[in-house]
Amino acid sequence: MEEQEKNEQIEEQQDQNGQQTTQTSEDVEVIDNDDSSVEADDKNAASLKKEIEQLRQDKEEARDRVLRLQAEFDNFKKRTQKEKEAARKYKSEELVNELLPALDNFERALQVEVTEATSSLVDGITMVYRQLVDALASQGVEVIETEGKEFDPNLHHAVMQTEDENVGSNIIVEELQKGYMLKDKVIRPAMVKVNK
Repeated sequence: MEEQEKNEQIEEQQDQNGQQTTQTSEDVEVIDNDDSSVEADDKNAASLKKEIEQLRQDKEEARDRVLRLQAEFDNFKKRTQKEKEAARKYKSEELVNELLPALDNFERALQVEVTEATSSLVDGITMVYRQLVDALASQGVEVIETEGKEFDPNLHHAVMQTEDENVGSNIIVEELQKGYMLKDKVIRPAMVKVNK
């Protein structure tokens, strides 16, 4: 009997060992499966990281494009605004350029010697001349000062030179044709004679 009990115990142990072996091999399979799933997870994580990095890069590029476009649009608005202001400011420039020769002719007509026969005509020309000068002044047209002033190449056009010891160097001696400015812009420089 004892032997039979021993045999039964041995068989039980063998059965238990067999089950443990089976369990161990199943565990090993599970571990193997876990290793492959970890590898798969690592691959997925790596591809997700790449995708995230690509999305970040795309976002930065889009942001840069938007900032550039916004800056270009702001510059366009400023440039357009400046052009509109300049157009408003100098809107009468073409008209002034057309009227300056007529103004010159009026001035020449007023330099004629006045007699009794021509005095009423000269008075009429003087009135029209003053009206024209006033109308141009209301639009911001000013005469450039010349005689006795220092020569400025931005405002004056020297066509003659003279040597006079009584006058300082680079001083305008005579105005040959009036110059005009429209607000802060030279429409026509004054033609002058300058002392050396």
